[in-house]
Amino acid sequence: MTGQTNGQTNGQTDGRGEDEMTERRSSNGRVTMQQVASEAGVSVSTVSKVINGRYGVASGTSAQVFEVVNRLGYEASLVARSLRNSRTNVLGVLVADFEPFSTEVLKGAADAIRGTGFELVAYSAGGRVDEHVGWERRYLSRVMGTLVDGAVLVTPTVTDVQYDGPIVAVDPHTGRSSLPTVTADNLQGARLGVDHLLQLGHRRIGMVTGRPDLISARLRERGYREAHAAAGVPVDESLLRLGAFEADQAGDAARELLALPQPPTAIFAANDASALATLEVAAQLGIEVPERLSVVGFDNIPDSALSRPPLTTVQQPIRQMGHDAVEMLVALVAGEELAHTHVTLETTLVRRHSTAAPGGTS
Repeated sequence: MTGQTNGQTNGQTDGRGEDEMTERRSSNGRVTMQQVASEAGVSVSTVSKVINGRYGVASGTSAQVFEVVNRLGYEASLVARSLRNSRTNVLGVLVADFEPFSTEVLKGAADAIRGTGFELVAYSAGGRVDEHVGWERRYLSRVMGTLVDGAVLVTPTVTDVQYDGPIVAVDPHTGRSSLPTVTADNLQGARLGVDHLLQLGHRRIGMVTGRPDLISARLRERGYREAHAAAGVPVDESLLRLGAFEADQAGDAARELLALPQPPTAIFAANDASALATLEVAAQLGIEVPERLSVVGFDNIPDSALSRPPLTTVQQPIRQMGHDAVEMLVALVAGEELAHTHVTLETTLVRRHSTAAPGGTS
């Protein structure tokens, strides 16, 4: 025995890289390296050399191979790329679900990735109820190391995650942690929204609150209270209802508030989805906005400008949050030290047509 079996020696392939072997075995309809070789009239090893930038291939042959690669749309698999380089040059954005907030974060992440040499993949398990808490650990175990070099976690429920690769958190539920974070100034934003209503003359201001387990929701309720205190207006606890950042629950909360013997003249909602649900309930009840009810939201998602009437809201720069998180992640993957590990972005008030003085006077 010579130790050679089927062209292999001591477990090594006969000169073919692991990516080549993986691509030869592809049976899922993807263009394979073998197909590229056949179309270009060269060997598979030549295609592998050209794609991986190795020496020993004439420039004319390289050009011919690249022409076929582009024409057929060949892409080496991420797993093969990882096996070869211990890097995929892919960054992940992991979300519990694709809803307006995470979608805007993704847009900012896509802005930031341009020109970096990295690619971007978004991953979600569809917001299943059984993954409401701790989803980030499960998601990271599936993608980190083999599919992505690092990840952005969008509104993670926990931030004590440890994986072989850098991680940045956007708007973590629990606030700052050992992970680098990007958040918006939720406290100041809520103050701005409620102060706007107070300055218009409202004194019975209801609030449809967010999820109590989230730091962002707690800060927005705190801002609601602080704005009242600064204006010398007591908070009426009967005017607060749980909306939990969910449109259906927020709609029920708004309906309860508007059915009170002395209903609020204005409602501050903890997010735009809750504010839009409030507008819908008001319309169903025949309550004119802003003539009889003023409504302020929080987020400034695209739908807020399209509502009837267009929604006055607090803008948190969601897209910028995604952009800055990816910039931080790219730096970490490159081994650079971050100038700031916890970034808080400014919030601003966007005045539209859903607010007016009590009685409808602007």
